[in-house]
Amino acid sequence: MYNSVIVVEGTHDEERIKKVYPDAFCIITNGSEISKETLDMIKEYSKKYKIIIFTDPDSPGERIRHKILEVLPTASEAFLPKKICISKNHKKVGIEHAPLEDIKEALNNYLDKDNIKADNLTNIDMMDLGLNGGINSSKYREYISLKLNIGHPNAKTFLKRINALNIKKEELIKLIGEANEE
Repeated sequence: MYNSVIVVEGTHDEERIKKVYPDAFCIITNGSEISKETLDMIKEYSKKYKIIIFTDPDSPGERIRHKILEVLPTASEAFLPKKICISKNHKKVGIEHAPLEDIKEALNNYLDKDNIKADNLTNIDMMDLGLNGGINSSKYREYISLKLNIGHPNAKTFLKRINALNIKKEELIKLIGEANEE
């Protein structure tokens, strides 16, 4: 984490991350209305550091993630499932509520877009596997996304994320089989 900049939504998220990685450097977006200045700062830091987007698993978090990826498509991404980011009173969702061990795992296993290889899956593979354009496509993607801890992406983003993880067709076939058993 020391050659990386972690983009989070708020100071409580940063505090939580620093309990796992005390020397981590974070950029705080201050909510879903991420400013142009903050986006410019993220782009500037990306010239020297790996950017890891680690926003809350909710709609505002996804909106922030999307805005950053529009200006910096090569940014890496870390995810946590919503169910472990819920506050004790069940009223809020955020990284700040997640167990430290889960935060550590998410940041150690982030999606690194620099690792995408030439033999990755294609849109045709997605259709062949029933992950796009089929009756159960959404169900399969949701099941696999939860298993791989990659958020809740649409088909296009799902493909990018599984390729960033270098997931192979055989592993997806196995996960689809598991989804059918449930």
